[in-house]
Amino acid sequence: MTTEDATAKKPLWLRIEEQILPLDSQDLSGENLEASIQRIAGELDGAGYNVSRHGGNMIKLRFAVDKARGAGRPFLKDFNDAVSALTLDDVAEPYTATTNLIDQLGDMWPELRSSERRPDVIGIIENTKLNLLIAKAKALPDDQGIRMLIGEEVEFPVIAKALEITDEKLQQVNEQIKKERAERARVASLLEKVADKTNEEKVRHLFDNDVSEELIMEMAKVDQGVLDAVKKAMEAELKEKQRLAEEEAARKKAEAEGPALEDITPEDMLAYIESIREIMEFSDQEKEIRTMCEQSSLPKSLVDIAVSEPAKLDELEKKAGG
Repeated sequence: MTTEDATAKKPLWLRIEEQILPLDSQDLSGENLEASIQRIAGELDGAGYNVSRHGGNMIKLRFAVDKARGAGRPFLKDFNDAVSALTLDDVAEPYTATTNLIDQLGDMWPELRSSERRPDVIGIIENTKLNLLIAKAKALPDDQGIRMLIGEEVEFPVIAKALEITDEKLQQVNEQIKKERAERARVASLLEKVADKTNEEKVRHLFDNDVSEELIMEMAKVDQGVLDAVKKAMEAELKEKQRLAEEEAARKKAEAEGPALEDITPEDMLAYIESIREIMEFSDQEKEIRTMCEQSSLPKSLVDIAVSEPAKLDELEKKAGG
């Protein structure tokens, strides 16, 4: 939306009205009238407007002074009062706000209806909107004001200057907003896939895809009660999955460790012990022995004895041999 250009040259009609605004009734009556007109013309000349030596511009000045005398007050008094009364809701759409303002003042000040002045009034309304947005942003906590102005498409240099923040801070907030928008787009896509499902199924689908609870409630349009019910159901399923996983892990561990000593047949015992002795001829390091025994699928119960009480292998071998 909006930028703030304090250096732009104001239109002549507005500068004339600004020069008339501080004048009182004495300045605009009797012998003071012409002196006031000439003084205003000279000041406008000094500001870069060719008035005193330009017949058309002098007519504009005299006409504006006559209107103020006739109304008993300067045009800008009414105009500024009307603009200062505007709220953010009033200026949400500057073109509509401009039309409303012109309709409000146009009967008393018909020159305001001219096509020449409308773009200038639109600019004033847009600047008023910007000032109102900045005032609101300054009153918001944390980064909410920055977020609001970014959302209103206020230019970054204007935001940084108005809120007295660094460019780095502004970029940081903007990047966070981009991430949030991307996440919203992702969630919208996820919801499209379950558009015909129940609320509970939608919530479960979003939970499964790591969507935050706050965003689920907002975008799936469900309340906390629905979330709690789905989480409770999912917790029960999770516990059952965990139990089954633990059982499977225990089974695989037992399978990998092989049978207990008492479950090994004499024939297998002799074969295992022979394999262990061969491995121990290659190394006397426990870690290496265990690694090689594991690779050969030798029972852990027997390997534990081999590395801790190797002499006991003789006893087991003798027993197995009868």
